Amino acid sequence: MPTARDIMTPNVVMIDGTATVAEAVKLMKEKGVRALIVDRRGDEDAYGMVTQRDIAYKVMAQGLDPNEVKVHEIHSKPLIVVNPDLDIKYVARLMANFRLSRAPVIFDKKVQGIVSVSDLINKAM
Repeated sequence: MPTARDIMTPNVVMIDGTATVAEAVKLMKEKGVRALIVDRRGDEDAYGMVTQRDIAYKVMAQGLDPNEVKVHEIHSKPLIVVNPDLDIKYVARLMANFRLSRAPVIFDKKVQGIVSVSDLINKAM
């Protein structure tokens, strides 16, 4: 049975939490992604994630200026993460139980990739 490592997208786009939401949107457009991993501030810190949905709901819908709002103000943290060796049926269950669209794949405190519902459907079947 395939594992998270087999289906994950390995090239994860990272952003610093001090970046503005406008910078995050620009980076998402440039890289063609819907989510960015927010880098840790230090070795003991957790990774975060900012998604298009976060931006739409927490910035645009509230009438806030994306040039003024920082990523760390709207991102999700801590994250539910996946071990790269986890069997995909357990990845699917984890994502279903927590209603996740995507989860970072982390091993040895480093981001290895990201697995999404699309990855589960397109690569695992």
